[in-house]
Amino acid sequence: MTHYTAMFLHNLTEQIPKTIYVNHEQKEKRIIKASLIQSNIDRAFMKNARVTSSIAQFGEHKICLLNGKFTNRLGVIEMVTPENEKVMVTDIERTLIDIAVRPSYSGGIYEVLEAYRRGVDIVSVNKLRATLKKLGYIYPHHQVIGFYLEKAGVYSESQIQLFRELDMEHDFYLMHKMKDKEYSKEWRLYYPKGF
Repeated sequence: MTHYTAMFLHNLTEQIPKTIYVNHEQKEKRIIKASLIQSNIDRAFMKNARVTSSIAQFGEHKICLLNGKFTNRLGVIEMVTPENEKVMVTDIERTLIDIAVRPSYSGGIYEVLEAYRRGVDIVSVNKLRATLKKLGYIYPHHQVIGFYLEKAGVYSESQIQLFRELDMEHDFYLMHKMKDKEYSKEWRLYYPKGF
């Protein structure tokens, strides 16, 4: 279980999601080193975010199968659900990363921000940073996570600093296809106006 489903299981949302998100890791692939070009980032985030087409209806719920990149199950733990069933779910740190990367699978950016607020007493920001590094994203998602940590208003300056001290070589985006946007110079991040 991942994204909004993991948020629910970790008590990071008051919502009861009608969509269940399940991740299926892809096979390990040869890593090709790529360099980021600002114009390519800008072009990618002007479009809608890619979403899965692997969706099944089960009663009143939708089940979305996500084909995540190979991570060797990094940050996946066993958890007992409120119905006393054992499930595999992303841990709190991996969940906060996943929802920042794909807010469209997480109830949107306001739900993501609320999850960061609700996670303050249970997340290890050191582990959050270490997990993000191990995931090896090409995009600078650390700028998004640092922005959420700061915007949540509940994390210490030293916790936020763990993300501030990382390289910020490119402008980045909180979400795809924003119409009216503002810019954070500190995080080199575009976000929706009024957020």
